Amino acid sequence: MSGVLFASVVRVEDGLPLSASTDYEQDRELHETRKHMKALSKKLPHFPDRCTFRSGSYNVNFTSALGVCYMMVCLSSYPSVLAFCFLDELQKEFIVTYDGQRVRAAIRPYSFIQFDVVIQRTKHRYNSPRSLSTKINMADMQTEIKLRPPYQLTPDDLHGINGFSSRHSAKYKGIAPTQTLEPLTLPGAVSCVLSVLCGGLNLLRGVHAIESILQNEDEDFSYVIAFFLGTAACLYQCFLFAYFTGWRNVKSFLALGLVCVCNMYLFQLRNLWQILFHVAVAACMTLHTHFRQPLGKAPDYNV
Repeated sequence: MSGVLFASVVRVEDGLPLSASTDYEQDRELHETRKHMKALSKKLPHFPDRCTFRSGSYNVNFTSALGVCYMMVCLSSYPSVLAFCFLDELQKEFIVTYDGQRVRAAIRPYSFIQFDVVIQRTKHRYNSPRSLSTKINMADMQTEIKLRPPYQLTPDDLHGINGFSSRHSAKYKGIAPTQTLEPLTLPGAVSCVLSVLCGGLNLLRGVHAIESILQNEDEDFSYVIAFFLGTAACLYQCFLFAYFTGWRNVKSFLALGLVCVCNMYLFQLRNLWQILFHVAVAACMTLHTHFRQPLGKAPDYNV
């Protein structure tokens, strides 16, 4: 018997099946497992984004992203890493093929049944170890599962009135690590170092401005504020570049705007080349932050 037996794509909001594989082996236990999977699909909003449910000799594995859940039934002996690599591959193909608006607009069950071609092709590959071993890299998925293992659902979670309990949900989310970003590139590292340098220069000038105010009461304290705000904006851009947060690109763009405003205000204290240097470094940081995306999944996968 093959490892991957059945797979389906389901809308998280209401459990509407969007697509599914059609050639699966039937026996009583497998039929019961598919009934469990259907019950789970109705309670997806209550579950974490990556789960496993044990049903006799079979496992139901699923992962959710961008309002869509990818589910599969496999033998309990089938490696968990391969199972979630399979789901991850379906997820990437589905996201490329269908946009969120079409998913939300779907009314009839199996509106995207043509995606079954992709499911069958991927399923065949994952049931043929020789052809599979040279086409996927399991290292990233192994690391991800080690850091954030799938939540093991129980029969209580399946049959409970409210699905996955809020207590379990809070516990699961609490152990999730920060989303891993793509590897650091040399231009990005250089931009980050220059941004720290700009922040240091702003901080130094701000301290000197405070000293001038203490010595001469006629000095404008607003310059000190501008220097310190510039420092905060530069360092915050470095933080956004290094770590994943919600609305990351928007925050980086706002930090760029703050750097521009501060330098415009400091026009009398800096020459044109100094201002252009600070703005150019902030613009590069915004650009590199935009292009340094999370590994494997899109930023809003847990929404």
